[in-house]
Amino acid sequence: MGTHRRPKPPSRARIATLGMAAGAVSLLPTQSQAAPKPTVDEVRKQVELLYEEAEAPTEEYNGIAEKQKKLQREVDATQDRLARKQQEINELREKIGPLAAAQYRSGGIDPSVQLFLSSDPDEYLDKAQVLGRTGDRQAEALQALQSKQRELAQERADAAKRLKAVQETRAKAKEKKDEVQGKLAKARKLLNSLTAAQRAKMEADQKREDAAAGASDAPATYNGAASGRAKAAIDFAYAQLGKPYEWGSTGPNSFDCSGLTGSAWRSAGVSLPRTVKQQYDAGRKVAKSDLQPGDIIYWYNDNQHNGMYVGNGKAIHAPRTGKNVEIVPLDSMPFFAASRP
Repeated sequence: MGTHRRPKPPSRARIATLGMAAGAVSLLPTQSQAAPKPTVDEVRKQVELLYEEAEAPTEEYNGIAEKQKKLQREVDATQDRLARKQQEINELREKIGPLAAAQYRSGGIDPSVQLFLSSDPDEYLDKAQVLGRTGDRQAEALQALQSKQRELAQERADAAKRLKAVQETRAKAKEKKDEVQGKLAKARKLLNSLTAAQRAKMEADQKREDAAAGASDAPATYNGAASGRAKAAIDFAYAQLGKPYEWGSTGPNSFDCSGLTGSAWRSAGVSLPRTVKQQYDAGRKVAKSDLQPGDIIYWYNDNQHNGMYVGNGKAIHAPRTGKNVEIVPLDSMPFFAASRP
């Protein structure tokens, strides 16, 4: 594919204009003629708006999905503990069985009566001493069994809570996933309404704008001043140039914006959280005037879109659906903040 540039988010005025335009089209009388199809430029603007609107729920989905993974790991660990405690209880029950049988065989008769009835008092006293020790061991085993059973009940209660939390996060993730896919489906429907010639014109217009803005998704090698882990992260990002954006993806064949920054720094041995917001909160903030290659750039706000500064007023990022990992001028989108991993 050719070069691409991430479009700036539509202003409220632009959104209102698009909404009015769409409303005006829908209100045209149908008795005398069919409603005119939107122009190529109108389709392009509406598609860009839908892609833009899909980005925020994409990041929300990423955060919920990470929470779901964490909760699932906790559930798995709890289930392992449950299995071990159940095994311990089973073993205690096996030990208590013979002890209980020995007590039963003693008949439960008062010791003084047993001594009176015994034909050999010395032998009885010896047995009584053994049975006394047996009773002590049984009492200890029963106490241990009761303790294990209480622990098992608590673990089961904890497991039930975690399972409920997993189910709730799964439902939230599905809700966000449906929201993103709904917007992308609308965009595809709009694009499919165009003829092949119209699609070609729209792509050519996009390429011309990207080239004029200095954006490029062509393969390239980093030759800047970064070193150490920052260079390793940038080298990784450069190796992804031209790979498609895909929401919710962390590679290796496609990326979303925070998926690219996180994977790049992970390749350099630095673990970053999953989402734009989490990466913003975790990083040490740096001023725009103090930017260094490898710093993470946040455009628009602290939770919508990010990329990586590569020096010379440029950044690399995974833009949006329909485009590829690309290098763009730092100011091609409204700069919000920067952080250093």
